[in-house]
Formats: sequence, C-alpha cells, structure tokens
Amino acid sequence: EVQLVESGGGLVQAGGSLRLSCAASGFTFVDYAIGWFRQAPGKEREGVSCIKNSDGSTYYKESVKGRFTISSDNAKNTVYLEMNNLKPEDTAIYYCSADISTRTVWGQGTQVTVSS
Repeated sequence: EVQLVESGGGLVQAGGSLRLSCAASGFTFVDYAIGWFRQAPGKEREGVSCIKNSDGSTYYKESVKGRFTISSDNAKNTVYLEMNNLKPEDTAIYYCSADISTRTVWGQGTQVTVSS
C-alpha cells in the first residue's frame, strides 16, 4: 500500500524552527518527486517545496526561500522540511504528496502553528 506519513509539526514562536518529516512506503522512493503543501484556515492548499529524489533537484515557493530547506534520505525513504525563522503566516496544516502512477497520494497532514 502506498503511504505517506507526516510528523514534526507543533506550536512555535515567531522566529523559531521546526523540522517536518514525511515517511514514504509502498513505492520505489528514489523514482519519484515528493512535495510539501500547506493549507491555512480559509485558504486554498498551496505548494511550498518539492524535491526530485532521483537527482536532488528542488523547488521552493518564493515566500519560503532562504528560510525552508527540503532534503531527502533515500535510505530511510523520508523527506524532510527544515523550517527556520518561522512567521505567523506559515501557520497551516502541512501535507506531503507524491504522484504515484495515475494518482496523487497525500499524507494525513501535520499542524504547524506559529505564534506572534
């Protein structure tokens, strides 16, 4: 069964840091790109960052460049999102996702709350 499981969310003050993890199973991890998305209350889900596990190439949403770092550990089938200098506007549920075969797989999400 294809599965993505996020962890690492929590409550942090502005300027603080968190590291999210996305553990993958049920598919050949290195063959796929995995993305992080977030959805704030009352807003649409948006893409935050993405990594292509085959070559390590990355993408970042403009507003997180220089603050967030995505990485992957192919031996652990896990993608990480290191988030530094967090801002209240980063508050959202964070999801990881991958397009596997003909469908998009989502994790259950992890809540990140940044207090001012």
